[in-house]
Amino acid sequence: MAASALAACAAPGHRVLTQGNGKLAIVDVDGSVEWEMPWGAIHDIHALESGNIMVQEGAARVVEIDRETKEVVWRYDAARANGNAGERVEVHAFQPLEGGRVMIAESGPARIIEVDRDGELLAVTRLKVNRPHPHTDTRLVRKIAADRYLVCHEGDGVVREYERVTGDVVWEYDVPLFGREAQGGHGPASFGDKCFGALRLENGNTLIATGNGHSVIEVTPAKEIVWHLRQDDLPGVRLAWVTTIEVLPNGNYVIGNCHAGPGQPLLVEVEPATKAVVWTFDHFDTFGNSVPNSQLLDVRAKLR
Repeated sequence: MAASALAACAAPGHRVLTQGNGKLAIVDVDGSVEWEMPWGAIHDIHALESGNIMVQEGAARVVEIDRETKEVVWRYDAARANGNAGERVEVHAFQPLEGGRVMIAESGPARIIEVDRDGELLAVTRLKVNRPHPHTDTRLVRKIAADRYLVCHEGDGVVREYERVTGDVVWEYDVPLFGREAQGGHGPASFGDKCFGALRLENGNTLIATGNGHSVIEVTPAKEIVWHLRQDDLPGVRLAWVTTIEVLPNGNYVIGNCHAGPGQPLLVEVEPATKAVVWTFDHFDTFGNSVPNSQLLDVRAKLR
């Protein structure tokens, strides 16, 4: 796809909440920044039904921001609460739950907790980590059922499904290297299995963003790959560190493309059956080369 065709795909399509270049921002469908405030790097973000934003602050805090006042109205510091004082903790994933509860994945302690808005500990699930490190124990984690979590273990290169509280691993998938050697770095030339995001599809399969594997794969419960979007499958688009996936009501996938460099989209919407590029979000000049997470605000994704 020529550059002009890519520009056409970047025409008005979606309203996006994201972070990059030291700012948290909402970009309107016409590409203009309609709201912004200074904010540091993140790995997870959620727009709440109230309009407020739940986001990471620093290495270990989860906060809720009032979008109108831009003030923090709730904060949970995982490095100091519920037995973690003095231990290195990083938070790379969290999820608002019903009744105001919040799920938080704690890398370092290697556990998933659920807390109420007073910070009271409601549930603890211990995680299996083969290569423990506070920065890589987990990336995105999602509660996919009342008693199940789906966890991306970046350092292990494995997606595991856990039973809540017991910590039993009920399913796991070792992200393959497809016969290639791992290469360090963050850009398109790097390579590995440092999975970032995973979703459980309605058909029971699991959709995995393979991080520096530059791809998205759909895997059956029997661990068969039935769909594979590779680094250079999309004309004019080169995937780098593939981070997030949103499944839209029309069945399309919106995929995060971090560290891809100038001239490449930060987000790309793909029609999975044809692998056609439907829309791209290319705001490198505004958000830079590190945009690991976002959320579409004009549609309610079926899964994210």
